[in-house]
Amino acid sequence: MAAVKQPGLGRRRPPVLLQRLLRLYLGLTLFGVSIGLMVRANLGLDPWDVFHQGLARQSGLRLGWVVVGVSALVLMLWLPLRQRPGIGTVSNVILVGLALDGSLVVLPEPRSIGARTAFLAIGIAANGLATGLYIGAGLGPGPRDGLMTGLAARGHSIRVARTAIELSVLAAGWLLGGTVGVGTLLYAVSIGPLAHYFVPRLTVRPVTGDPAKRSGAGRSVRRRE
Repeated sequence: MAAVKQPGLGRRRPPVLLQRLLRLYLGLTLFGVSIGLMVRANLGLDPWDVFHQGLARQSGLRLGWVVVGVSALVLMLWLPLRQRPGIGTVSNVILVGLALDGSLVVLPEPRSIGARTAFLAIGIAANGLATGLYIGAGLGPGPRDGLMTGLAARGHSIRVARTAIELSVLAAGWLLGGTVGVGTLLYAVSIGPLAHYFVPRLTVRPVTGDPAKRSGAGRSVRRRE
């Protein structure tokens, strides 16, 4: 008697949690590298990294360590907002800064405007892809994202809260000597559409179908609220 062919037999997919962890750590590493590309381009950074770079220049600390330190301080602001971090949040605090410092060690400093523009464009695109990967993993928002959503949960408009925070850190970073330029503007107008494209396409969703085929995998993963 011919065997009944079952869909997906012989090419089993990795568990959902494993997929989420892989996307989380790949996304956070790529996020740090994308910042490194924009730093090397020297054409302007996103608001938070203008602030980080300004602090690094004033303190003499490595940029990646400043990113880690600021992330930890922002995470402490979650306490009065009653936000709960996930494994993705804690990993974000540590890994992005380390990946950034590692990328600055190996990335060359482009001299021509064409090479710098290429570094900037690749950095912004990689940042959007990285955002889709780590947010799509659904294992906790980044410290800065959680700060904004926490303010929104207390009755503030997320648009107003985000704009106020971004403009504040941009102004502070510029006063501290961070690089503001055409890259800052390009990032501002590009990251929204890039995130809009990548996040839904890279979100790991629970396995659907016959519950017997899932072997309980879907029950071990909670959807992010």
